[in-house]
Amino acid sequence: MTSAQSPGHFVFRHTWDLSRSQDAVLDLLADLGSYPRWWPQVRRVTQLDASRAAVTIRSVLPVPLRLVLTREVEDRAGGELRVRLTGDLDGYAEWRVVGRGTGCRLDYEQVVDLRHPLLRRVTVLPPARALLRANHSVMMRSVGAGLGRATGP
Repeated sequence: MTSAQSPGHFVFRHTWDLSRSQDAVLDLLADLGSYPRWWPQVRRVTQLDASRAAVTIRSVLPVPLRLVLTREVEDRAGGELRVRLTGDLDGYAEWRVVGRGTGCRLDYEQVVDLRHPLLRRVTVLPPARALLRANHSVMMRSVGAGLGRATGP
């Protein structure tokens, strides 16, 4: 990854309070194949092997991102899932799930450098960075709703 000062460097953090149990949310998050059923911006998931999957993501902007996700951490007892991202993004995404009564709190962190050639060129423009952040926010708003609707892993 490049320096945090690079225009292509992004850090995203989001938190949701969900009525689903910690175990149910962890099951859904660990099953990458289920993502397109509850997260509409995840367009395709192809399992490459037991710890890697190819994923295509597209939100509002008509530019799909193609990624390979490689499992780095799957700590069910600690409520942590983390994947390495390569392809159009380089970095990691991490889910932390903490049980709260019959529900849970879900914290998400993504730290990435943009590698998509077209998007990388435009990130030097402040309006483009703001547009990319807004695009990501739209996508992440779907997470809480999708996890609330999802059934089984």
